[in-house]
Amino acid sequence: MKQIAHIETVYKSKFGVPRQAGLVDTSARVVFEPEYRVAEALRGLEDFEYIWLLWGFHLAKQEDWRPTVRPPRLGGNKRVGVFATRSPFRPNPIGLSSVRLLRIERDESLGMVLVVAGADLVDGTPIYDIKPYLPYADSHPEARAGFATVSPTQTLKVVISESLLSRIPKPLQSSLIDTIALDPRPHYHADPQRTYAMSFDQYEVYFRVNDDVATVEDVVLNSVKAATNDVK
Repeated sequence: MKQIAHIETVYKSKFGVPRQAGLVDTSARVVFEPEYRVAEALRGLEDFEYIWLLWGFHLAKQEDWRPTVRPPRLGGNKRVGVFATRSPFRPNPIGLSSVRLLRIERDESLGMVLVVAGADLVDGTPIYDIKPYLPYADSHPEARAGFATVSPTQTLKVVISESLLSRIPKPLQSSLIDTIALDPRPHYHADPQRTYAMSFDQYEVYFRVNDDVATVEDVVLNSVKAATNDVK
């Protein structure tokens, strides 16, 4: 397969990425590789509200595949077959996400770019194909869903001061809060003294969790963080 595009998102590392598409309404950009920056290839796509992205788990490192995995939805304590999950550790590390197509726009240097919402991908994830979402064929709301019958919900109350929140651009503030509220921690983590660092857009966001309350302790611009580390 050839990589046809990559995605630009606010999620710069695996920690913090929503566990499914559509959980956080953050916008992202699908940028095509030079060979595929052909406007005609997108003709008619603007008529669809949702699209499928087929992409690669490029950060999932493994020497060999395993027949069973431990899904986060089961607390990370129970093993099920890999083909009964959406785990990144698969024989072929391919992901599938349904995202909302906001618009198609032209970038002077990048050609036609897709602006989407609800992507659950790390920044830079390679994309191998794009297909239109067809409600009559792709939607089965009454279907059985195994161990994932209930949609993930926001389980944490997020406390962040106005001074810290103001460091995040206004269009991204609600996305940051929604992302933390979904509790990005591994399910086996419950140490109230532990500080978690999440890369979000150009920032490192530090927070703690105690009694289902996530308190943001600091928001640092990545360039400032890097400069501080250099001094140390």
